Amino acid sequence: MNIQGVTVDKQASDTTKQIIAADAGVAAAAANVCGTGYTISVRAARYGTYGTTYTWTNGKSTGSSYYDKPICAVFFNDTGVAHSMRLKLKDNYTDTPDVEDSGTFSSYAGPLYQNRGYCGQAYSYMKVGTKVVVDNYLTVGACN
Repeated sequence: MNIQGVTVDKQASDTTKQIIAADAGVAAAAANVCGTGYTISVRAARYGTYGTTYTWTNGKSTGSSYYDKPICAVFFNDTGVAHSMRLKLKDNYTDTPDVEDSGTFSSYAGPLYQNRGYCGQAYSYMKVGTKVVVDNYLTVGACN
């Protein structure tokens, strides 16, 4: 599926499609952060005016399952001001360590990669001053 020039995974949620359609240019820029080949939007979540998490795949399988696809996650800071942020990406295999990026960022946390992350989760966290404004898990793909 193509939304304003952005390729979207066939199993992407309606919310993801709406986020992409609302600003396809920003979504395309998010894919560029992930690097060459990560061009298929899998899932996106907007957290008010604070941030947006995007997950991308290159569509290739890295294992025996359709769901064994590489995933890249990026958590964008939509405020334009540096805040404490954390992004963690896990796949659905218990023996694979989670990857994470945390610190004070004005642009984004990540990119993070999991080789078989399609059925995993992306955790996004942001603190503005002493107030936690984003604390959310996003399921990456549409898995059973």
